[in-house]
Amino acid sequence: MADASTQIAQQNNYALGSRDASNDADSSQFLTFSLAGEAYGVDILRVQEIKGWVPVTCIPNTPGYLKGVLNLRGTIVPIIDMRLRFNLETMEYTAETVIIVLSVHTDSGERVVGIVVDSVSDVLSVKTEEMKPSPDFGGSVNTEFIDALATVEEQMVMLLNIDKMLTTDEIAALETINEDSAATEA
Repeated sequence: MADASTQIAQQNNYALGSRDASNDADSSQFLTFSLAGEAYGVDILRVQEIKGWVPVTCIPNTPGYLKGVLNLRGTIVPIIDMRLRFNLETMEYTAETVIIVLSVHTDSGERVVGIVVDSVSDVLSVKTEEMKPSPDFGGSVNTEFIDALATVEEQMVMLLNIDKMLTTDEIAALETINEDSAATEA
């Protein structure tokens, strides 16, 4: 029997080019996902894997949005619940809940991080001129992690900069967790 991520990918026909994914130099491709009924997208080139939800190893004294870590073929991957990270209402995980494993660039190098989302939707090709800057709400609301907004089939999609989703302190905490977990596994 195929694993959950393979089944999800097959059900949703994930493949580059699944929706008008032209290779124009003036467009970018994004994996879109849903959180609390809103659509988000991440650069498809940063996506390493899509997995169905699996239980993770909890790490004590971590922020609430950090669900724990997952050993993915020998790599310890911190798992972040995006509903909690974005201060959205919590929801029980379902058969559609997935972990998107991403490559994140930090000051100290490249990291692998998993994000828990309600469901994945599609691969979109968005032309540069279709991308609008994120709104400025002043200093009270941090939207630094939103690169742009795009309207696709009358739905607004928030295009995320995954490198800015976590602060420097949060990344340092993840690196400590990664080191501690690796030492425990050894």
